[in-house]
Amino acid sequence: MNTIKSLFVVALLILGTTIQAQEMIQKQNIRLQSDLMTPEALWAMGRIGGYAASPDAKHIVYNVAYYSVKQNKSHHILYVMDADGQNQHQLTTSAKNETDAAWLSNDRIAFISGGEVWSMNIDGTNRQQLSQTNGEVEGFLFSPDQKKVILLKSLPYYGSIRKNPDDLPKASGRLVTDMNYRHWDHYVESIMHPFVADVDPSSFIIDPSSMKDILEGKPFECPMAPFGGIEQLAWSPDAKTIAYTCRTKEGVEYAISTDSDIFLYDVTTGSVSNLCKPEGYVAPKSNPTKSMKDQPVNSPEHLKYLPGYDQNPKFSPDGRYVAWLSMARNGYESDRQRLCCYDFKTGEKRFLTESFDSNVDDFCWSDSKDATIYFIGVWHATENLYAINWKGEVKQITNDCADFGSLQMLNNGKQLVMERHDYFHPADLYIVTPNWKKPQLTDIRQITNENKHILSQLAAGTSEQRWVKTTDGKEMLYWVILPPHFDATKKYPTLLFCEGGPQSPVSQFWSYRWNFMIMASQGYVVIAPNRHGLPGFGSEWCEEISGDWTGQCMDDYLTAIDDAAQNLPYVDKDRLAAVGASFGGFSVYYLAGHHDKRFKCFIAHDGAFNLESMYTDTEEVWFSNWEYDDAYWNKDQTANARKTYENSPHRFVDKWDTPILCIHGELDYRINANQGMGAFNAARLRGIPAELLIFPDENHWVLKPQNGILWQRTYFEWLNRWIGK
Repeated sequence: MNTIKSLFVVALLILGTTIQAQEMIQKQNIRLQSDLMTPEALWAMGRIGGYAASPDAKHIVYNVAYYSVKQNKSHHILYVMDADGQNQHQLTTSAKNETDAAWLSNDRIAFISGGEVWSMNIDGTNRQQLSQTNGEVEGFLFSPDQKKVILLKSLPYYGSIRKNPDDLPKASGRLVTDMNYRHWDHYVESIMHPFVADVDPSSFIIDPSSMKDILEGKPFECPMAPFGGIEQLAWSPDAKTIAYTCRTKEGVEYAISTDSDIFLYDVTTGSVSNLCKPEGYVAPKSNPTKSMKDQPVNSPEHLKYLPGYDQNPKFSPDGRYVAWLSMARNGYESDRQRLCCYDFKTGEKRFLTESFDSNVDDFCWSDSKDATIYFIGVWHATENLYAINWKGEVKQITNDCADFGSLQMLNNGKQLVMERHDYFHPADLYIVTPNWKKPQLTDIRQITNENKHILSQLAAGTSEQRWVKTTDGKEMLYWVILPPHFDATKKYPTLLFCEGGPQSPVSQFWSYRWNFMIMASQGYVVIAPNRHGLPGFGSEWCEEISGDWTGQCMDDYLTAIDDAAQNLPYVDKDRLAAVGASFGGFSVYYLAGHHDKRFKCFIAHDGAFNLESMYTDTEEVWFSNWEYDDAYWNKDQTANARKTYENSPHRFVDKWDTPILCIHGELDYRINANQGMGAFNAARLRGIPAELLIFPDENHWVLKPQNGILWQRTYFEWLNRWIGK
């Protein structure tokens, strides 16, 4: 009996060990069957996320997410290494996700695990739980003097959805009383607030009894949904002030407005001031069915009340300045993103990047003596590093055929840690040493090579730029992505890639879904135009798309694919397809009725099909207000609004004649799934070959590993069926 019992215990221990091993998702040392990228190879790659340099600039801690297709989930792991990339060491040793690493000292790291803040030594030992919140922490930021900490927590919210009666605990119904009842992919039944708490500087233990809600009693969120995080808050160097981002609106006003502000919270007194609006300012009531495009842009009046997106504040090292990202106009989510800076000494507020006619995507402070800021922005389809001072003088520091995605200044004041990627290389970390006198000699040194074990087995394609004259007499750049083992004497099936946004750059991005390397590896040439409506070619070029979704930008698509078919001998003009997501999906639906038999098949993901329906379906109504110019029911519409609704893709289904694959996520509340279903149903009712790939559990993206594999397989099966390899 004892022997049997012992065997049973051993079996349980073995089983437990096996289960634990299965749950511990780590780097996959896969061996590929060929040198061509596959969906499985793509999902086996590690994805580098957040990173932070130690105070003495000698070490870097960073996060990598690994995915298991079998378990259909991810695992976030922390690593630490020397600042030159040597002596990499894995810190995470359990199946729990560990994220948001930050330095408490040169040899102590704070991080989130299980919804609590923890700390550990630089070698991963001596772990200690610092917070006690029942697993509610979603972000944190210690003050510079380490006597206080900001903790992000979600609170129940009953603004647009009434709380159900307590005696009906199993009721699933929701009584909606106003707009903004759901956002992005969830019903709005909670909002995030920042709390400030005391910290024991000797042990870093957080005092749970001292926690104070900075927005106590206010029905507003900070950070802002759906993508905001701890980057929307910042400590002043003297630890006396917190700058935070907030949009102080609910219901309809929230749904139609992008007007967020930068607030200053006095930690001692609890008083709050607004850097973006004068004291006593009362926002005008907006008409949700009329355009807000008549607002001033970069005028003295505009600087007084900053009516657009303002977010992500950062103090200068000496505390004299605070800078943040700022958009000019309310309701315009794709407005040019400027760098705004406030001088506490003089009270002056200034836009610094007026001479850089594109977006500032991220920034960090350098030497505050002359208020120098490093930033990254896109110009001519690449994302590079620039520097700017208080006078607004811009200098380009790097000129790489790649995209830099984020940056952080090392405390040595001479180097930056930056994330870099391109069409054939996923994110890795680099040390960039700017050369001010000779920027062309700026040193860019790779310090991680997360996916070398996979990339070394793969043959990469190549990309090149090509310029073509558009129908309005301007010059347009488009990328040509060529397959591995390219043979210029052969003809290849070719894809026209239609970008989303509508104002997102077609730069050297790396995507785990719309991945140009895997498209090329499957034997396709990709044509990716930087059409009208994309940043990186000046504001005039970028803004021409608003109110004109079916005009010049559609001509640009056809110009690019026609130029490729006529002038690139390896492009097979008889095997062309158009593909795209979001606005790219809308573009595909529109081109399906206007392509004059150029294409043999289409693929549209999460695209708008019926713009009248889209106007009231979407939860972010500011988007429709700006892009369509007006509501469809108004009889006194602008010419742009009439043109928009008259040219909605659903009005041209009678001209559809080409097979189409429609893909949509049912949790996509930005562009509802009825849009994809409607397009598919219309195609089938017309007798056109069509398929619908519907994801009940995905939003505007596809995030789950098995869904991602299914997406890729379906995508290429459809292309292979109609245009072949």
